[in-house]
Amino acid sequence: MAETASDPFDLTGRTALVIGGGGGLGGAIARGLAARGARVAISGRRQDRLDAVAAEIGGGAAGFAADVTDIAAIAPLFEAVEAAQGPLDILVNSQGTTDIKPAIEFDEADYDRVVDTNLKSVFFCSTEAGRRMAGRGQGAIVNIASLAAHYGWANATPYAISKAGVVALTQSLAAEWGRSGVRVNAISPGFVMTEMNSERMSDERKAEARKRAALDRFGEADEMIGAAVYLASPAAAFVTGAVLRVDGGFLASGI
Repeated sequence: MAETASDPFDLTGRTALVIGGGGGLGGAIARGLAARGARVAISGRRQDRLDAVAAEIGGGAAGFAADVTDIAAIAPLFEAVEAAQGPLDILVNSQGTTDIKPAIEFDEADYDRVVDTNLKSVFFCSTEAGRRMAGRGQGAIVNIASLAAHYGWANATPYAISKAGVVALTQSLAAEWGRSGVRVNAISPGFVMTEMNSERMSDERKAEARKRAALDRFGEADEMIGAAVYLASPAAAFVTGAVLRVDGGFLASGI
C-alpha cells in the first residue's frame, strides 16, 4: 500500500540513523532529516565528533560511537539506537574512505581498509536494518555511492570497486526486499569538497573535476540533503533500486 501524507516530505515521528554522520556529507544529511522532523541518530568512530554534530543538529539528536567495519559491533549499535530513539525507519549509509594512488601500490591492508569500510560494512548495516524494518513492514535505506561507481576511476581502483558494489548491493536488496515494504536506493554525489576530498585530491585532479561538471563548480554537502530526504520520505514511496546522480552534470558531460 502506498504511503500518504499531507506533506509527502514530512519525516515527523520517524527514526533515522546516519552512519558516517560525523562527517561532512553524513552530517549535512543528518541535519536535513532532522529539519524535516525525523528523530536522528548519528554514528561514527569518534564520540567527541558525534557529540559536537548532534549538538549542532539539536532536536534530540544523539551520537553512538561504533566502528562498523567490526561486524560484531553492528547489532549492538542498532540495539542502542532503537532503545534510545525508537524503532528504525530510515538508514543512511554514508560511511566511506579512499586512498588515491596507482593500483600497483595497493597492498592487501590498503585494499581491505577501503572495501571493508565502503562496501562490507554497508552490506551488513543494511541487512541489520532490513531485518528490523521488514519485521515492521516498512523502511527506507539510502546508500551513498559515487561517480566512481559508473565509470573507470584511475588511481582509486579499490574505491571504484567498492562504490560499484554499493550500486549492485542497492539494486539487489531493492529487488529482494520490495515485498517486505523496505525500499533501498542510492545517491551518487558529484565532487563535494568534504574533508576527505579536499585533503586527498591533488590540485590537478580538482581542476579536472571542476572542468567536467556542467555547472562549472563543486557541490556543497548541503546539496545532497534534498535527494536524501526525498528517498527517505513518503514522496518516494514507489521508488526503489534507484541511483540518483547529484553531480552537477559531471556524468552528463560525457567525453
